[in-house]
Amino acid sequence: MTTRQGKRKILVTSALPYANGAIHIGHLVEYIQTDIWVRHQKMGGHECYYICADDTHGTPVMLRAEQEGITPEALIERMHAEHLRDFTDFHIAFDNYYSTNSPENRELAQGIYTRLKEDGFIDIRSIEQFYDPVKEMFLPDRYIKGECPRCHATDQYGDACEGCGATYSPTELIDPVSVISGATPVKKHSDHHFFRLGQCRPFLEQWTRHGENGESPLQKEAANKLEEWFEAGLRDWDISRDAPYFGFEIPGAPGKYLYVWLDAPIGYMASFKNLCDRERIDFDAWWRPGGDTELYHFIGKDILYFHALFWPATLHFSGYRTPSKIFVHGFLTVNGQKMSKSRGTFINARTWLKHLDPEYLRYYFAAKLNERIEDLDLNLDDFTARVNSDLIGKYINIASRTAGFIRKSFGGRLAATLDPRDTALLGALQEAAATLRQYYEERRYSEAVRHIMDLADQANAYINEREPWKTIKDPALRARTHQVCSTGINLFRLLTLYLKPILPRLAGQVEDFLNIPPLCWEDAQTLLTGHEIKPYRHLAKRIEARQTEALLEDSRESMGTPSPDTHSPSRHGETQQHTPPPIAETITIDDFARIDLRVARIVAAEHVEGADKLLRLTLDLGGEKRNVFAGIKSKYKPDELVGRHTVMVANLAPRKMRFGISEGMVLAAGPGGKDLWLLQPDEGAQAGMRIK
Repeated sequence: MTTRQGKRKILVTSALPYANGAIHIGHLVEYIQTDIWVRHQKMGGHECYYICADDTHGTPVMLRAEQEGITPEALIERMHAEHLRDFTDFHIAFDNYYSTNSPENRELAQGIYTRLKEDGFIDIRSIEQFYDPVKEMFLPDRYIKGECPRCHATDQYGDACEGCGATYSPTELIDPVSVISGATPVKKHSDHHFFRLGQCRPFLEQWTRHGENGESPLQKEAANKLEEWFEAGLRDWDISRDAPYFGFEIPGAPGKYLYVWLDAPIGYMASFKNLCDRERIDFDAWWRPGGDTELYHFIGKDILYFHALFWPATLHFSGYRTPSKIFVHGFLTVNGQKMSKSRGTFINARTWLKHLDPEYLRYYFAAKLNERIEDLDLNLDDFTARVNSDLIGKYINIASRTAGFIRKSFGGRLAATLDPRDTALLGALQEAAATLRQYYEERRYSEAVRHIMDLADQANAYINEREPWKTIKDPALRARTHQVCSTGINLFRLLTLYLKPILPRLAGQVEDFLNIPPLCWEDAQTLLTGHEIKPYRHLAKRIEARQTEALLEDSRESMGTPSPDTHSPSRHGETQQHTPPPIAETITIDDFARIDLRVARIVAAEHVEGADKLLRLTLDLGGEKRNVFAGIKSKYKPDELVGRHTVMVANLAPRKMRFGISEGMVLAAGPGGKDLWLLQPDEGAQAGMRIK
């Protein structure tokens, strides 16, 4: 393909959805924001491809297929069709949506592994793992649960504690249980293949700070997190799994398979290669170092480690280019809380589509998204009010107030010339294009939406002041009314252009109504005069309260019966349903007496720079002050805590952490995250009092 001057060559990916569950609105936070960015690039005339694929390999897919009595291949084929249908109905426009279980991915993954092994980046050594004696298989970390070896929270997964945030080896869990069979796992040795990530540290430190062109490929918050991981030390990465396993076999190692987290990101390359073979695009020109192409990954913050450390190292040392930028986003909450099946706020994409327009969700997400790594809340009351006010009351209102006059009184044709009194406002809207393009480029979507709605307010004020519904009655003002309504249509056209990356279907309807080709950024410099438009038809409907109520009720009902994969861990942060853990083994009164529980008053609380889950608390024990780090950041804001009383373990041995010394532990109930409640004594209890 020829490249004209100033035309960029951009490849964009979103994280691959796992093929053992439906797409839900939490997933859509990522795909919608990526799609908006891609549409913006294409409207600018750039050569831009958006590719993705189903992430198909691993134990969860194998087990779900077994539960359903079908092959893994049949399961992933069905899920691929469902995922692509949902994405398409939310107007996510992939240039290629593929599968990691493909010949292209097998060739690339095995080739990358072979290159890394030849160059000394693969180590094979025996490790001790948990083995399920009932299922006769080694257990992945997320298929083992037990008591955290650090804070002793129960019902924790085998790789990390949701309570205190600690990471550990599954074999460190206390009283481990297999999630699959309920059996107590046994320890067995097996040879595993490791990618020597620690050996890549000099390259990664340079790359994460300076990229390939002197600029960090990461947001500031992500870069800070990586500094924390560098300080803790990079561990070699286990990239193999034992049979039985659904995936690609390791070359020259029968019974050993490439771990899904090796071949999943390579799926980006495989999906693009599939597109290249079909469209005759030069794959190597996009994926080998030194070219003029750009590569961007949009991901959730839960998979930053893989994409900012393991993935660029894998690419670089196997001879491929590294990402230009990695754009990280936060998670979705609904009505201020983690998505919940019991509350009906765990909403699948298909359930949403039964009740509400998908573009309304696109608009609301855009109105709240920015370039930072922040969680996004879908407040359904605010959602309803914002869509009705902005899209219906402001934007659509401009067309509905002017188009009818053009059709009825002027034969559907716009005025041949516009009055100089109107061109100042039109010029202001045209000049806004440069600012809005910059907002989209920098993923500052919320600022773009605010700016567009401010322009819509100005357009409506213009129409209010000129009152064409009155002036049309005066024959002497007929020509002036024609110009005013034509100006209104031009204002509406410009606003449509600016909203098009967010509302592509609605923009397409407007383009048909205005009888114009698809809008692109260059069209901001032109106006419509003497142009014939089609009859105006209703473009959008208001949201009624009954629609959101029905959505929540439908979600509750659809989640009422557990699906075959209810207990399969998800790589996309789906809400886990926690049941009360079993009572611990009996202790004596002497055992309990050794624990010194005290009432403590929180005199200060603050964020800990570089820590995702921790708050630093200063506790008053009746004259003595203690410094404690608590993993409660996802639930509590510092200013909510100051002055309240809580309960702490006062005689716990101090623990040295990266951020300082923690001199005790505050007590809380719940599984962790936002489902967490600090213990608080009744009114009257004083700091320093012992709890008996």
